[in-house]
Amino acid sequence: MNLFGLMETSGSAMQAERMRAEVVAANMANAETTRTESGGPYHRQHVVFAANPGEGAFASAMSGAAGSQQPALPLLPLGAPGMQGPAGGVHIAGVVEDPAPPLRRYDPGHPDAGPDGYVAYPDINPITEMVDLMGATRAYGLNGSAVQAEKGMIASALEIAKS
Repeated sequence: MNLFGLMETSGSAMQAERMRAEVVAANMANAETTRTESGGPYHRQHVVFAANPGEGAFASAMSGAAGSQQPALPLLPLGAPGMQGPAGGVHIAGVVEDPAPPLRRYDPGHPDAGPDGYVAYPDINPITEMVDLMGATRAYGLNGSAVQAEKGMIASALEIAKS
């Protein structure tokens, strides 16, 4: 991992968590949407994360470093060609729709009520959404703190190098 590897990894996590927070916000905003363009009620969305491929296993990196003086992992510049994302980082594999059936509430005066008087509402629990939002916010903040800590370490290393 290069000098900025932690920033790349934390940056990819921050992007993923931002998207997770946006999806939660969309779920909350559509909690009472009974009719979408497809005709039915809104369905809750989930963000699926996937790990970016690493540069090698930790054990192989350590065994390679123990036998030679050269770095076990290649030191690639920021944005090197051939890298999909930072090794050890995450990316959004997709946003999937929750397969849960809609909730049915009796409201015969609603414009979307069926002949039996029931309206199909999205199966969105505000408590679950708020917990997801708090998790995304916390993870985003922790990754931001990791970036700030690395910036401090780099500044300290430059100060030592000046001496």
